[in-house]
Amino acid sequence: MKMTDIPNDKRSMDFGSAFAIADPETIKLLRQTFNFTDLNSDSIIDEFLNEYDTWIKSGTLNVFTGLEDFKYKCYSNGTTESFDKFYMKNSKRRFRCYKGEYMYHKLAWRDKFDWQWLEEAPLHKNDAVVISLPFADTGDKHTLYHELMRKCSKLNIPVLVDCAYYGACRHIHIDLAYPCITDVTFSLSKTFPVAYARIGIRYTRVDDDDTMFVYHKINYNNKIGALLGLEYFKNFTPDYISNKYLDKQTEFCNNTNVLPSKTVLFGIDNNNKYPQYNRGGTSNRLSFHKQYIKGLDFAST
Repeated sequence: MKMTDIPNDKRSMDFGSAFAIADPETIKLLRQTFNFTDLNSDSIIDEFLNEYDTWIKSGTLNVFTGLEDFKYKCYSNGTTESFDKFYMKNSKRRFRCYKGEYMYHKLAWRDKFDWQWLEEAPLHKNDAVVISLPFADTGDKHTLYHELMRKCSKLNIPVLVDCAYYGACRHIHIDLAYPCITDVTFSLSKTFPVAYARIGIRYTRVDDDDTMFVYHKINYNNKIGALLGLEYFKNFTPDYISNKYLDKQTEFCNNTNVLPSKTVLFGIDNNNKYPQYNRGGTSNRLSFHKQYIKGLDFAST
């Protein structure tokens, strides 16, 4: 697949796509980090997983319910590796997600799996569901999140919850206390400018000995990503980005006449003023990660 074949690709647009803010202080840390002798440590992944768990739970801007029920943790190369393993384990099911969800799912499912938008058909007991929280298209909890979780729990449908935007959001209740949820995954890619280091974690209720557990048990993980992640946990809280850029988010939303999202990266257009930023959902998502650093002449937009 060529880059030009990616549907709905908005990375070249001023308010397109969604990456972490290239905050100068976090970039400085990136350039100062590595002691490569640590790569020989057999304990670095366990340290990373424990510190990541502590870091997630140390945030004060959001509230978790139920994360403590997921006793098992694995290193994940971003959230994407967790998605791939979820697909493998549920390959005989029909995959489901909402319109506006992270585009990777559609790209992964389109030729290899049975799948359908949640808006287009009722749930079936042979489905498997992926949903982001915060939701990728709005930066807030999807309005149908709890209804969906109740239905999935009733039908015993496995659900993966993608928390990639945790670390850039505020005032969201991340409720994971539903028995249908089998996997919860986090990444630093939307919080800090480390997307290509592939730093993430997956939580599960059981050790089913899938390949991520195998990697962990034979110490075959991304130690460079783990070392970098540990430095960010030591130097920045989960609230740092959201607090630092909240005022700029408000300013940019006022200048573009859109609503501030609960995820500081975004402004949400519910009046179709910016249809070029529609990602398939009911609103248009403007991403400000570029403008936070370089600024933008709004008079010219």
